[in-house]
Amino acid sequence: MSSTTTPEVTWAQRSSATDPEKNFIYLTIAAPDVPKIDLDLKPTSLTFSGTSDTKKTTYHLELEFYAEIDVENSKTHHTSRDVLLILRKKELKEEYWPRLLKESKKVHFLKTDFDKWVDEDEQEGAPVDDMMGGMGGGMPGMEGMGGMGGMGADGGFGGIDFSKLGGAGGGGMPDLGDMGGADDDDDDDDDEMPPLESTDETEAAEADKTSDSKGKEPEKLSDTPAAADSKIQEVA
Repeated sequence: MSSTTTPEVTWAQRSSATDPEKNFIYLTIAAPDVPKIDLDLKPTSLTFSGTSDTKKTTYHLELEFYAEIDVENSKTHHTSRDVLLILRKKELKEEYWPRLLKESKKVHFLKTDFDKWVDEDEQEGAPVDDMMGGMGGGMPGMEGMGGMGGMGADGGFGGIDFSKLGGAGGGGMPDLGDMGGADDDDDDDDDEMPPLESTDETEAAEADKTSDSKGKEPEKLSDTPAAADSKIQEVA
């Protein structure tokens, strides 16, 4: 037997004195895994109920609004996680509603939706979700959100084919030899440069020359008597 609980409700609002499409209430009812809902929306109230078989819980909610809403121009969108509503305010007015509910007492299940909330004096420059035109058959851009529970088969990269990105999909970097031929020109310049002698070979050659010069003895004068006589005659 399922238990009955009040679902969490979050809300935010926009206001306009001239544009009805910018004068509305954001309302989100958190009721996950509820395949079928009963929603009774009236100008001054809302009644919601739905049962989750997986959670063994029946959700029930009753709200009485601060002011009237335009039921015909309000939108509803039911997802597997919650129920999203855009409630068009009936009266065009620049000022915000001071609260969502008719009574001023606080209730534990009602919270401000800070993801959508903007201050009254800052709403002119704030982006407005384009949900009013598409919530009848599904919110714009949400048609493919059923599979957002995980990253997806492609790892969350949106179906990008990396094999088409300059050859980078082959498991490695692109071939650098195809990058404009700049490396080939550098190789040609290197080939034309004369080879440099090895430093070791140069030092060895210098050492050999020094050794040869040291190994040669200076030419000596002959010590024979004939040679000595010849030198004496030259002196005389």
